[in-house]
Amino acid sequence: MSSISLLQQTSLLPEHYRTLSQDEMESRIAKIKQDLGEKLFILGHHYQKDEVIQFADATGDSLQLAQISAANKEAEHIVFCGVHFMAETADMLTTDEQHVYLPDMRAGCSMADMADIYQTEQAWPILQKLFGDTIIPLTYVNSTAAIKAFTGKYGGACVTSSNAQEMVKWAFTEKQRILFLPDQHLGRNTAYDLGVPLKNMAVWNPHTQELETEQSLENIQVILWKGHCSVHEGFTVQHTAMIRQAHPDMRIIVHPECSREVVAAADDAGSTKYIIDTINKAPSGSSWAIGTEMNLVRRIIKQHPDKHIISLNENFCPCLTMNRIDLPHLLWSLESIANGQPQNRIQVDKNTTIEAQASLDRMLARV
Repeated sequence: MSSISLLQQTSLLPEHYRTLSQDEMESRIAKIKQDLGEKLFILGHHYQKDEVIQFADATGDSLQLAQISAANKEAEHIVFCGVHFMAETADMLTTDEQHVYLPDMRAGCSMADMADIYQTEQAWPILQKLFGDTIIPLTYVNSTAAIKAFTGKYGGACVTSSNAQEMVKWAFTEKQRILFLPDQHLGRNTAYDLGVPLKNMAVWNPHTQELETEQSLENIQVILWKGHCSVHEGFTVQHTAMIRQAHPDMRIIVHPECSREVVAAADDAGSTKYIIDTINKAPSGSSWAIGTEMNLVRRIIKQHPDKHIISLNENFCPCLTMNRIDLPHLLWSLESIANGQPQNRIQVDKNTTIEAQASLDRMLARV
C-alpha cells in the first residue's frame, strides 16, 4: 500500500487564554465570526459542550457533518469542533483552497486509534490466506484517514451509525464476507439486525494476530475488528436492569456502539440522529433513559423539560477527548486565523485522500 502521511501543524494553547473570563471569550469569538462572515465556517459535533455548540454554524453527527463538509464550497476556513478523524474527513471532502483546523490536536478518538494502519496491513494477507478473495473491508467513519484509504483501495466503503445497515447490505452484494473496522459492537449489532447469526461472526485480534472464533471458517460471514468506544462500552446490562426496577415505565434507547447485550436489553437503538429524532417525536410526559454521550444527553434533557429523561448511567463521564475542545481553544483557533497565523491545520496528503475519498464516495452515493 502507498505510504500514509498526514501533514499537520501542531501547537499548544498559549497560557494567557486560560485566564480570560467566559464573557470576554464569548465576546471575542462573536466579533471574529462577524468580521470573517462567510469566510469562516464552524462545525460542531453533537458531543461538544454547550459553550462550544453555541457558536457552531452547523451541528450534527458523523454522517451529517461529512455531508455538510462535502457540500460546502464557499468557506475559506473550516474550524472543526470534534475530533481528529472528523477534521481529516472534512479536509478530504473540501477543496484545496479550503483549510480545515482542529482547535486542539489532542482531541482524538480512542476507538479510531484501535485500528492502526500497520496492524491492518498485517492482518489483510493473513485473512486473505484464510478466506481467499472473499472479503470486502468496511470502516466506521470513526477511523483514521489511513484506514479509510485502506478500505478505498480494496473496494470497500465507510459507514456511519446512521447508514450502517444500508452499507452492510451493499457489501454483501460485493463479497461473501465483511471485515468491519474498528468498532466490533456496531458491526455486530448491524449484522445481527440484518439476520447474520452471532455464531457466524468472528473477532480479529490485532494484538495476537489471531481470529477469535469457535466456528468453522467456511461459516464465517463477518470479521469484526477488536475495537470499541470507551464511552458506549461503559453502559451495561446491569444499568438496564436498574432502570427497569426503578422506572418500570421508562423506555431505554441506546447507541449501537453499545455491546450486543445492552442493545438487546434496550427498547430501541440507533444513531445519534435517530436518538435525537426519537426524543423529539416522543409525546409530552414520556420517560426515557438514554445510553449515549453525556453532553448530548444533558442537552436533550434541557431541550425537553416536558419529558422525564435521564442517562442510562448517570455516573458516567462525557467523551474526554471530544471535551478537549473548549472556549479557550476555540477562541485561540479563530484569533490565529484572523491574525493570519492559523494553528493546527489538518491536511491529508493527496495519495491518502484519493483512496480514502473512494471509500467515502461509495458511502455518500448511497445515503
